[in-house]
Amino acid sequence: QVQLVESGGGLVQAGDSLRLSCTASLRSFSNYAMGWFRQAAGKEREFVAAIDWKGGSTDYADSVKGRFSISRDNAKNTAYLQMNRLKPEDTAVYYCARGRTIVVKTAVTGYDYWGQGTQVTVSS
Repeated sequence: QVQLVESGGGLVQAGDSLRLSCTASLRSFSNYAMGWFRQAAGKEREFVAAIDWKGGSTDYADSVKGRFSISRDNAKNTAYLQMNRLKPEDTAVYYCARGRTIVVKTAVTGYDYWGQGTQVTVSS
């Protein structure tokens, strides 16, 4: 059974930074891409960022490019999402997910295991 646990969310002001962490309980963590998605109230879940199995390739949603950075530490079975210059429109529940393969995917269907989510709220 694969478990993904997110942490690091909270309430911040516009312009602040947060770093989310996602720790996976699986020995083959390094064999899969990892992704971050978010879901705002009343909206569909949307892609935020993804990283391939080795960390050599990344992809970002246009809305977060230049502000967010995804990374991973395979020795710690952990993926990170560094979020800088946060905006009120970044407010959402953020989910990490394990990719079905080693390559970066942007669609929800490209992921098979999901964390429980962590709330990020950005006040103006």
